[in-house]
Amino acid sequence: MHHFDVETLTPGRWRNGGGATREIASRPVGAEDFGWRASVADIDRAGPFSAFGGVDRTLTLLAGDGVLLTCPGVFERLPAREGEPVAFSGDLALSAELPDGGCRVLNIMVRRGYWTARVERVAGRVVPPSGHAGVFYVLRGRWQTGEDGHVLASGQGVWWDEDDSAPGEEVVPLSPDAVAMWADLTPLG
Repeated sequence: MHHFDVETLTPGRWRNGGGATREIASRPVGAEDFGWRASVADIDRAGPFSAFGGVDRTLTLLAGDGVLLTCPGVFERLPAREGEPVAFSGDLALSAELPDGGCRVLNIMVRRGYWTARVERVAGRVVPPSGHAGVFYVLRGRWQTGEDGHVLASGQGVWWDEDDSAPGEEVVPLSPDAVAMWADLTPLG
């Protein structure tokens, strides 16, 4: 498992100036046609979302009062609430509205036909399935990782490749208020 702290990841500004992204991991590394990508984005102002053709996205609000996503003719004002994943096609021409100011989101993207993603809010032990990749992001409380015993707090987490999983690797809650987001990434074929 590879550890990360969002506050130590280098932010990259969006081309449209509406926010910044901190990449957690992208596989393969540096590939424009990634198989999967995980990042945390700070959305500073309303505006268009970048389209990613052939990509399925799951967005989860981490902090702030919400982001409303719209796509005329497809769906209108699909709200994102804290810890509630919202899945949509990266092909859509989306606009984001921030009715109550900026927010922070977890963004999971997978190449359609090559990977699938299941993103869920968890409060109990997570054991990564063999052969899957994944991202685990702490919302609240304290968690401990598998055999290395590393303790994670809010804004920290771990990620792993499908080849990284080893027997005994798991993430367990250490405090009664422990809540996290888990993205289980499954390769197809």
